[in-house]
Formats: sequence, C-alpha cells, structure tokens
Amino acid sequence: MKRNEQGARRAACVLAVVAVLLGCGAAGAAPHGERVAFDTSDGRFVVQLDPAKAPKTVANFLRYVREGFYKGTIFHRVVRGFIIQGGGYTADFRLKSTHAPIPDEAGNGLENLRGTIAMARTANPNSATSQFYINLSNNRFLDRHSDTPAGAGYAVFGRVVDGMQVVDRIAASPIGSRGPFSRDVPVRSVVIRSVSIVPAVGGPAAR
Repeated sequence: MKRNEQGARRAACVLAVVAVLLGCGAAGAAPHGERVAFDTSDGRFVVQLDPAKAPKTVANFLRYVREGFYKGTIFHRVVRGFIIQGGGYTADFRLKSTHAPIPDEAGNGLENLRGTIAMARTANPNSATSQFYINLSNNRFLDRHSDTPAGAGYAVFGRVVDGMQVVDRIAASPIGSRGPFSRDVPVRSVVIRSVSIVPAVGGPAAR
C-alpha cells in the first residue's frame, strides 16, 4: 500500500512537472509571421510581422510587398520623437493608386511602442490602404481607447527587429516643405528601394 502511495505521488509530481514544462513551451512558442526587409537610400532594416494579432492588416501589407508596390516610394513624413511615415508617394510626390481600404484591427493587443509598425489612415478608422508608419517613441495614445472614431486607434502589425539605427537615421533627416506638404518632409528624399520577404525567425524587439 505504501509503495502504491509513493508511486502515485511520484507520478503526480512528474505530471505536474510536465504540465509546467508544457505551459512554459506554449508561452514561449508565440507564432512568428514573415519578416520583411526594407532596403532604403539610408540603409536596411527588418520588420517582423504578426499575423496572429493582425491577420487582415498583415495580409494587406504582404499583398503590396509581393506586388512590388513600395519600390520607389518615399518616407514623406518625419516627425522627430514621434513617427516616420511612408508607403504612398513616389519621389516626385505622385500618390500611388491602391487597393480598397481594410478594416481597422487596432485593439489587437499590440501597442504603439518604439520600433513597432502600424497602418496610417484618415479620420475614418477603416480607411487604411498602403501607407504605414514606424513609431520612434512609445505612442500609446495612438492605441485603441474606445469604439468612437476618435478613440479607434491605429493598428500595429509588427515590429522592427533589426536596423532600428537606420530608422533613427531617417528620423534625423533635415525636414521642410516639399510637394503638397507644408512641413515634416525630408529635404533629401529617403527612397524605399525595395521591400522583400525574408525567412522568419525569432528575434528581439527594437531598442
């Protein structure tokens, strides 16, 4: 009887350890989506996408990537300490035609923190198409706070995992008025030469 009790206790301990290990494995095995490399006139940086949290946004972004849409577009808006924005205008400030807008996926658990990438849009939450921005600071006020248009937030769908120094270099560009914009435009165009999909692996967030 004592042997049976001891065996049962050991089995229970083993099951408890296995449960803990499985729990740790599940927590550490967060799914990773594709990585995309931005080759720009100021250098290269890599973004890891999060299709688990923002499936429609990631699918939309990858559609533009696969079509080569971003080649030759510029970062047309730079606000130091805030964001850099691009993905819509060519170097001669021609606004490119896009696919239909997508539903807003803000409030998906991803926050507008330094190094994250999110969709730019108009005042209409469901108006995002091709333009995106990268956060230079923790901008939580851009997250979803309510169901109203004003509080709908901006959908984060990935983060910079390599080359944040390039993003900071772009952010340090001298700015002025160019094309249709009265301010915040790099005086020297920062051109996106290509955006390509690269193998996905785990990686640390940007610092």
